[in-house]
Amino acid sequence: MTRMIRQHSKVYVGDCPNGKGVFAAVALAKGEIIFTFAGRVISLEEVMAKGEQQSNPIQIDTQNYLDVESPGVFINHSCDPNAGIVNDSVLIALRDIPQGEEICFDYSTSMSENLWTMDCRCRTGKCRGMIKDFHYLPPELKADYLELGIVQSFIVAQCAKPSHSSDQGGPANWEPDIDTSDAA
Repeated sequence: MTRMIRQHSKVYVGDCPNGKGVFAAVALAKGEIIFTFAGRVISLEEVMAKGEQQSNPIQIDTQNYLDVESPGVFINHSCDPNAGIVNDSVLIALRDIPQGEEICFDYSTSMSENLWTMDCRCRTGKCRGMIKDFHYLPPELKADYLELGIVQSFIVAQCAKPSHSSDQGGPANWEPDIDTSDAA
């Protein structure tokens, strides 16, 4: 049984297999706003200085992150999410979410720095095993997430650029420009 830790209108923070998680305090309808992530805007350098807590901030553009406050800091990743972020900070339900269900989003929809990965512990049938940047997602999944509108706007802008590695271009085939000049 999940123990309620902190209430925040439509959600609460409670115990889950990954430690703490965000749960629906009430039934949520598909498309419903769950909450808006809040926090101070910080730089990549500040994120890296957080050590073990560097996975908490959400990337909001190529150089800035939102140092997420509660309850958002407790939201977990899922490769089969029931929620997604729109307008760079608003969490919405991707399907009806019953009261008491843990709310999760796919961290990859907010990542494009090519620095951070994490072993996935979502335990869903769609688990990819590793959480990586958006550009590493399978093309069909990228296209689905873009169509749903749950990809950070700076990543959407990057996806609009033609691919340098393919004649097909477009969002599902997007790859970042990664500077490898220092690699030797």
